[in-house]
Amino acid sequence: MPHPPLPRVLMLPKWYPHRYDDQDGDFVARHVAAIAGRAEVAVLLATVARGPLPRLAVCEADWDGPWPTLRYYYRARITGLPALDKLLKLLLYFACVGHGYGQLRRRWGRPALVHVHVLLRTGVAAWLLRQLTGIPYLVTEHWTLYLPERSHLIGPARRWLTRLVVRGAAARHTVSQGLGAAMTRLGFTNRREVVIANVVDTALFRPAADAGAAPPRPRPLLHVSAFHDAVKNLSGVLRVVAGLRPELPGLRLRVAGYGPDEARLRAYAAELGLLADGTVAFLGKLPHPAVAREMQQAAALVSFSRAETFGCVLLEARACGCPVVATRTGGVPELFEPAGAFGLLVAPDDEAALAAALRRVLTGQLPLNPAVLRADAAHRCSPAAVGRAFLDLYAAVLNAPRAAQ
Repeated sequence: MPHPPLPRVLMLPKWYPHRYDDQDGDFVARHVAAIAGRAEVAVLLATVARGPLPRLAVCEADWDGPWPTLRYYYRARITGLPALDKLLKLLLYFACVGHGYGQLRRRWGRPALVHVHVLLRTGVAAWLLRQLTGIPYLVTEHWTLYLPERSHLIGPARRWLTRLVVRGAAARHTVSQGLGAAMTRLGFTNRREVVIANVVDTALFRPAADAGAAPPRPRPLLHVSAFHDAVKNLSGVLRVVAGLRPELPGLRLRVAGYGPDEARLRAYAAELGLLADGTVAFLGKLPHPAVAREMQQAAALVSFSRAETFGCVLLEARACGCPVVATRTGGVPELFEPAGAFGLLVAPDDEAALAAALRRVLTGQLPLNPAVLRADAAHRCSPAAVGRAFLDLYAAVLNAPRAAQ
């Protein structure tokens, strides 16, 4: 008996790896890769250029990769008048998406479904496309913007449009129950709401081959994040490490990541005296294999974020058998049940509690089984598990009566 045809799904992301940053939206790229073995996919990205362009917009088309991918870049400055440029960039975005859809329609075919990753203009484009073609769309959301800590930033116009787009979707998918609940409180609801985890590359993020051997002591702490300090609060981690150093003279913290606050955070670490003696080492932007090696050798991953919808890095550490000390915010607590089984959670901005948790880890008072950590991450977040969950969602959406959508 012939197999039924795979559904054809157009991915429309807000964030996705591109010419200026190969790690931007890499969690979306992992979702796409997990789905690609179970559906025909194509990716259409339109984003502001971070450098000069020869024209208002350019397209990089990859027709020969694992799946068709069109990346459009449009100018950040057009007239030099901020208010006018904001409007013109919005129009350029929709022009790029329209042009890209036309290319894909001719060379790849008509999609059965549009899968939006991260709102809002992506969702408006999918909503408009549905009005013109009848193609349903679903929304995947990762963004911390909807969490109580940040939702005050959503203005009235954005709030109204988001309600329109989410309610018009065939489904609303969030990466955690906490994020879903936050969107519901804001009125961003849908008839079909599902939670599917982010993907962890469990083939890459795994315990070291020599994990059974006696590890060198003491192991360092590890912090991995984008350097947006208002959200990630690396400065709080640095203060806690500075406070613990007198009682734990062998304490070391290795910091991987990059972002707009990097120079300021390096200067702050130097001001605290953490760089001169090697207590803190900034590693810069690391490729994923190097991050995995750091996790394999760490005593614990420490995250002090004020807002997280999921926290891919927390589950990547778990897949490596590495305990985590993190904050009780957003979707994080649901990933740490039962309490104490996978690490320790503290309240955001509670530096005394973070110091106590790190002291427990570094003095051997938190014995966790790396094999148990690994098994849980694989169950929740492996590409196979996530890909199957999305295929089930697609089937539910595409088999639903059209009038109900």
